[in-house]
Amino acid sequence: MEETPVMIEQIKHAAETIRDFVHKTPVLTSATLDGFASQAVDRDVKLLFKCENFQKVGAFKIRGATYAIKRLLETIPNPSALTVVTHSSGNHAQALALAARQLNVKCHVVMPRNAPAVKKNAVQGYGAAVTECTPTLEAREATVKEVMNRLQEEATHRGEEALVRFVPPYDHLDVIRGQGTIAFELVEQADEMGTPLDIVITPVGGGGMLSGVSVAAKGLRSNVLVFGAEPTGASDAQASFRSRVFHPSVQPKTIADGLLTSLGDITFPLILENVDDIFTVTDEEIAKAMKFIWERMKIIVEPSSCVTLAVVLFSSEFKERIAKLQSTNQSLKIGLVLSGGNVDLGSCLALLSNI
Repeated sequence: MEETPVMIEQIKHAAETIRDFVHKTPVLTSATLDGFASQAVDRDVKLLFKCENFQKVGAFKIRGATYAIKRLLETIPNPSALTVVTHSSGNHAQALALAARQLNVKCHVVMPRNAPAVKKNAVQGYGAAVTECTPTLEAREATVKEVMNRLQEEATHRGEEALVRFVPPYDHLDVIRGQGTIAFELVEQADEMGTPLDIVITPVGGGGMLSGVSVAAKGLRSNVLVFGAEPTGASDAQASFRSRVFHPSVQPKTIADGLLTSLGDITFPLILENVDDIFTVTDEEIAKAMKFIWERMKIIVEPSSCVTLAVVLFSSEFKERIAKLQSTNQSLKIGLVLSGGNVDLGSCLALLSNI
């Protein structure tokens, strides 16, 4: 893989490249949640919610998937020969499948046998081929290799050219650049609303979004603070960030099932360089934040999205960090990325009913 770092100029290029293939998602506000946040941190706060739950496939992942494929198409002589392959049980599978369909590229996705049927059907509905495997990371990776080798051999047998490329969900330079376009839009939208950002907070799992957003936000506004948010039951990113030594995700347990993965070889150094801190919240706090968003903003978001609001409302460490900031007469403008809205309504309604 190329060694060029992720820089703001490359994220600008990504934004221009994918513009016609993704939604420019809205930024919403809530006076009620502003009040809750202001009370929580003892400062006047204005929250700006970047709603990637309104994105194609219901999550931000379409950005990185689209840019990764577009970049591949720029570097190969015969685009019709390209097939992209990945393994995923969640949003990345659907994102790569739709991105491939939009760009007239073939796509194969390896999914664990226990993945929900609705997700498998969605991936197939976007035109991708699905190969099932045992639900372990080792099986996923081994099956991807088998699929890639088989596709190459079948093409050779037919006397056709085949360019089979793996597109991982987060630890990939072009995927990171694509996810960084979230901040490229958010900073511009906040300025247009007359509320230039002081802070940006995103969820963190594998770190593709946080690393891309941090580079973009700092590149556009050097004084902006960028924080990550994650569950206490999957707090490997915070441990890695604060110790500056990689800590893998070991037996994570949280309702935020999109944030279970470890940081990557590419995302971790970028986060160390560009992120100001990572805060954690409990599952109960995540659920409370989700209930606030559903009830007060009237939008559906998944638990993984809600860690950002939960940090503002419930994290004592975040409150301490805000107390150290220079106080002004102006409100503190905080951009919160709501990463997606793909939920099992039955389980989420049951969860919210207990809060």
